[in-house]
Amino acid sequence: MKNIAIICLLLALVGCRTQPTHDAARLDAEKRGTTAISLFDYASSFSEGLAAVEVCKKWGFINTSGKVVIEPTYDMACSFSEGCAFVRISKKWGFIDRSGKIVIKPQYEGAYGFYEGSSAVRVGEKWGFIDKSGKMVIEPQWQQTSPFQEGLAAVGNGTEEFYIDTTGKRAFNSQFVVALEFSEGLAAVSPGGGRVCHADFGYVDKNGEMVIGPRFNMACRFMEGLAVVKVGERWGLIDHSGKMVIEPQFDGAYGFSEGLVAVRVGEKWGFIDKSGTIVIKPQYGFASYFKEGVAAVKVNDKWGYINKSGKFAF
Repeated sequence: MKNIAIICLLLALVGCRTQPTHDAARLDAEKRGTTAISLFDYASSFSEGLAAVEVCKKWGFINTSGKVVIEPTYDMACSFSEGCAFVRISKKWGFIDRSGKIVIKPQYEGAYGFYEGSSAVRVGEKWGFIDKSGKMVIEPQWQQTSPFQEGLAAVGNGTEEFYIDTTGKRAFNSQFVVALEFSEGLAAVSPGGGRVCHADFGYVDKNGEMVIGPRFNMACRFMEGLAVVKVGERWGLIDHSGKMVIEPQFDGAYGFSEGLVAVRVGEKWGFIDKSGTIVIKPQYGFASYFKEGVAAVKVNDKWGYINKSGKFAF
């Protein structure tokens, strides 16, 4: 949310007060031996060449050069998908295009991005789906939902979760305590049998068949052939067969993207490759996944972007 060359330094270590220039901040970081410097109050991963960032309680978008292309005027903003981003103005959510123009006026209590031509939106206490013209294509009727992925969306009524197709009909009869979105043909689910936080997670295919048995304390979506799972108090990674390819050893982990995965060791986040080798040492308060060559990381109470060498990008 600023013109990185000027405003971004306003944020560099102390909130909204004026700071040195961007180059001066970079030199200061190098002098102190740090590999990244935070510029934003919050920074999200890139998507479609843009990333949502927060400055002084307002949100806008930067491009992959760090230049502000949509000024920070929103109360909240989320990633672009299919050419639109959902933003909040006051207490309502709507959608903008890449120029920042509002294309669907803020009117919803909640929203997701557009995926496969539709977006989940909340009207009152119920979720339904709209198309890109803003037309309601599946009426609001569920207490929770996820976006459509691979033709299916997980929805729930408070006591069970299940999958629907793009017409709003149940895709198969199986139901779960927790159902997450599909990715690479599989979705993490918990069939129940206890409190949700202690439930066992496994993976179903698009027919609703359990293909990786429920044996994980938590499970995440597949990305680049691997999925992050929790066993006991540690996180590792499995392949599509359910085989553990990186043994549970991390205090936290965030899915693979562009060949790297963010992991937490103690209280700090860094990155490993697919062999499990640490390639960027844990040093950040939080780290998102790599997109378009950079990852958002948190240093103290600010956020910035690093490249795959762990060097400050902008």
